[in-house]
Amino acid sequence: MMVSVFVGTSVDGFIARPDGALDFLPEGGGEPHGYDEFIATIDVIVIGRKTFETVLAFPEWPYGTKRVVVLSSQRLDLPPACGAVVEQMSGSPAEIVAKLEATGAHHIYVDGGITIQGFLRAGLVQRFIITRVPVLIGDGIPLFGSLPSDVRLRHVATQHYPSGLVKSEYYISA
Repeated sequence: MMVSVFVGTSVDGFIARPDGALDFLPEGGGEPHGYDEFIATIDVIVIGRKTFETVLAFPEWPYGTKRVVVLSSQRLDLPPACGAVVEQMSGSPAEIVAKLEATGAHHIYVDGGITIQGFLRAGLVQRFIITRVPVLIGDGIPLFGSLPSDVRLRHVATQHYPSGLVKSEYYISA
């Protein structure tokens, strides 16, 4: 089972403003920077409730017909979203991965600050693709929170784009 993160941040490391706003990110994701190729390799997307609520407000459902699992211990009303395949789960990150693996999933895309941090603390993330947007926002929701110990990364590649986006890929070192 591969668990990956593909995320955009401000240069100062925030994935959203304190209120969850994403207005500092390039509209529509900006120029192509590998997201479409990445999402094509994914079996299931795992997001938290707040991320789900944020995504529902987008003009278009960003995940197409990919299976999306929303993590929440409270019952969610799952409105139909443009042919979306959405379900709800609860449990620890390890329990979620085990449930998804039992359904045949091989590659999980984890998104949303709290969800990413939980899967990382549980030692379940193997790959990070982080795209830095050329802006400092000063405050917001950090990509990384506190960790019980250092997490060593192995740099795979870095690409830069004409708009100033800089995408780096890392694997978690064993």
